[in-house]
Amino acid sequence: MAKREGWLGRLGNRLNRMEARLAERRAEVEAETSGDLPGPGGPGRAPAGRAASSGAAVSGASSGSSGSSASGTATAVAAPPVAVPVAPAPHLAAPAVPTRPDPASVVPWGMRVAAEASWRLLLLAGMLWVLMKVISEVRLVVLAFAAAMLVTAMLQPFVVRLRRLGLPRGLATAVTAILGFVVIGLVGWFVVWQVMENLDDLSDRVRDGINELKLWALDSPFHVTEKQINDIAKNLSETIGTNTEQITSAGLQGVTVLVEVLTGILLAMFSTLFLLYDGKRIWTWALGLVPAAARAGVAGAGPRAWRTLTAYVRGTVIVALIDAIFIGLGIYFLDVPMAVPLAVFIFLFAFIPLVGAVVSGALAVVVALVTQGVFTALMVLLVVLAVQQIEGHVLQPFILGRAVRVHPLAVVLSVAAGGMIAGIGGAVVAVPLVAVTNTVVGYLKAYSRDQHHLGAGMIGPAPHGSTALGGVPDREVTTP
Repeated sequence: MAKREGWLGRLGNRLNRMEARLAERRAEVEAETSGDLPGPGGPGRAPAGRAASSGAAVSGASSGSSGSSASGTATAVAAPPVAVPVAPAPHLAAPAVPTRPDPASVVPWGMRVAAEASWRLLLLAGMLWVLMKVISEVRLVVLAFAAAMLVTAMLQPFVVRLRRLGLPRGLATAVTAILGFVVIGLVGWFVVWQVMENLDDLSDRVRDGINELKLWALDSPFHVTEKQINDIAKNLSETIGTNTEQITSAGLQGVTVLVEVLTGILLAMFSTLFLLYDGKRIWTWALGLVPAAARAGVAGAGPRAWRTLTAYVRGTVIVALIDAIFIGLGIYFLDVPMAVPLAVFIFLFAFIPLVGAVVSGALAVVVALVTQGVFTALMVLLVVLAVQQIEGHVLQPFILGRAVRVHPLAVVLSVAAGGMIAGIGGAVVAVPLVAVTNTVVGYLKAYSRDQHHLGAGMIGPAPHGSTALGGVPDREVTTP
């Protein structure tokens, strides 16, 4: 009987321990479900209350076994009360603070690129505006130096040939400059002399032409009366009479312009002389002002730009000479007065592409109209158009070549911009400037691309700023 009671006591103690373990497991599951963190005892350890209850159960079991063995009483049948473990109150977790992303990473890639390109374009536009203001203030010096560059490009091959013949550099420069200036001066003097010689004859021809136009208008189907023609002539005379003061001030301005022209001619002559004599040293000095990182590219672009300018000036002179000869011969055989001065004007205006040919051709047609009539004017127009078509489709591509060819739209826009900025001189300089710029930009792009392929890297600093986030667009950024 005593053995049976001892066995029952041990069984009751085991059941109590199993119940305590189940309660502990239930409390852990509830704590995990409610998001509680493990207690200070660590994950595998029971809380203090649970440990106490289990300890009490163990002590009760031991005491029950001893009691049953010692006294044999039925005390082990009555199991000690089991403390139900209570799960600790779940503590509140700290709210997660959202982190704000970098503002540059939120802006789309295209907008970042557009923004950085915009402020760079604004900077370039401001620089160009300031440059135009400076050029307009010293326009005389800039135009004189530009004219000197054109004349130097035309005369420099003669200096090279004289040097090959054995002449010293100074003597070859002096001979070339003196002969060049003499030829240019003779051309100008010849034009002025021919105009002054034929001025009286031209005025008589113009008067006769006006009378012929008057008679043609009276006999035309437009029903023009003599009173209307007289009213037009009267209005013109009154306009001239009322604007006498403005005409006088324009004449005074003409004197000022003449002084400026003479000053510019002297500056161009001295600049041409020094460029012919010491051009290489001047280029070396200018190259030293360029940053060292870009000096190699600029050193390669300079000779190519000079060859382009030389080819442009030489080709333009040849084309202008051919135009002047053929159009002048056509005007001469049609018995138009001042054929030689008109041919010289055609030669000079040919240095203004497209616009100069139109203006000189229109001048020849007008002179033929007021002096020889409508039929002769039409014939002169046919001669001018034929020569200009041959020039545009045969002479310029063959003589100038593809290296200095500029699109007609670029020619018109550059001539218009040059004329607005600096008048006739700006229109003359605009097209060669565009041709040289095209050559320089093309060479620098090819040079930079070759350097990049050779492993030297692109010229300039590394990318930085908001567009340098990863160096690639957002869709291409990958995280390791």
